[in-house]
Amino acid sequence: MQCSASESAGLARVVLVADLAGTFVFAIEGALSAIHAGLDLLGILVIAFVASLGGGIARDVLLGAAPPASLRDPRYPLLTAMAAAVAIGLALAHVPLPGLALATLDAAGLALFAVAGTEKSLAHGVNAVTAAMFGMLTAVGGGMARDILLAQVPAVLRADFYATAALAGAIILIIAQRAGLPPRVASIIGGASCFALRMAGVLGHWQLPRVG
Repeated sequence: MQCSASESAGLARVVLVADLAGTFVFAIEGALSAIHAGLDLLGILVIAFVASLGGGIARDVLLGAAPPASLRDPRYPLLTAMAAAVAIGLALAHVPLPGLALATLDAAGLALFAVAGTEKSLAHGVNAVTAAMFGMLTAVGGGMARDILLAQVPAVLRADFYATAALAGAIILIIAQRAGLPPRVASIIGGASCFALRMAGVLGHWQLPRVG
């Protein structure tokens, strides 16, 4: 579907906002994980950076968009540092975050990155299958790197409806665009679907079929 110049500019803003918002959300989550693991201030910043930007960097490298946007645009590291400061402030104030609140935060970040990754991949002219895969990579890549650095089994391998929700959201976004919906509306539908599926998986303890 061809977009006018104004629609393309509007979609670019949507992608940027989703990418920046996802960066902030995942940076907070990464910093909280580092604090709970007992890391020092530098360790907290490193984990926040990896968790929030790792997936996008991997996507941009595979797309040939080098250097990655998060390394060119100072807003990304600045948001990461701000999010880490928020997480440290919460920890020092001993503000408890319930498990459901953390799951909701994580689902929001997952949805934002799935949308941003898929839309950016489509804008680079890749096919629909690759765009959906890159949307999923953007959503789960940073979390995988975070967990590996913290010597944990990655959440994507433990939470059955995690990567699946991101992939489903990316696919729904692409289908909505192919059905003729405006890209901005398709992004909202795809992101909302990812968020709803992830939260349903958390609340309903959904599991994919297992062997044995």
